[in-house]
Amino acid sequence: MATLAQASATTPPSVWTGRVLSGLAAAFLLVDAGSKLAAPAMVAANSPDIGWSLDPVTIRTLGLLLIVPTLLYIWPRTAFLGAILITGYLGGAIATHMRIGSPLFTHILFGVYLALLVWGGLWLRSPALRALLPFHDRKD
Repeated sequence: MATLAQASATTPPSVWTGRVLSGLAAAFLLVDAGSKLAAPAMVAANSPDIGWSLDPVTIRTLGLLLIVPTLLYIWPRTAFLGAILITGYLGGAIATHMRIGSPLFTHILFGVYLALLVWGGLWLRSPALRALLPFHDRKD
C-alpha cells in the first residue's frame, strides 16, 4: 500500500494543477454560499435589483442550493455530480444577469468563467473524465 508521501511524489503536475483550480473554484463558491447562509441581510443590502424577492428565506435558499453541490464537488467520489449541479446553478445566474441587462464580460460571463474553472479543474484531476472527454487523439 502506498503512503501519502509516495502517492504525492508520483502525482503528475496536471493533477496538482487541477486540484488548485478546483480549490479556487470551491473556495469562491463556499464563501458565496456561506455569506448567503450567515448574513442574508448583508447580501440583500449589497445586491443589485435583479427583480427577485431578496428576503432572507430566498437568499438562504440560494445559499443552500449552492453549498450542497459545492460540497459534493469537493468530495472526490461525488465531484462529477457536484460539477453538474454547480453548472445548473451558474446557468441560472447567467440567465438572471442576461434578463436584467448586466454587462457582458463582468457579470453575464462570470458564470461561464467559473464553470470553466470548475470543469477544467475536474478534468485535470480526474482520469475518468479525461478518458470520457479527450481533447486529443491518443495513438497508443
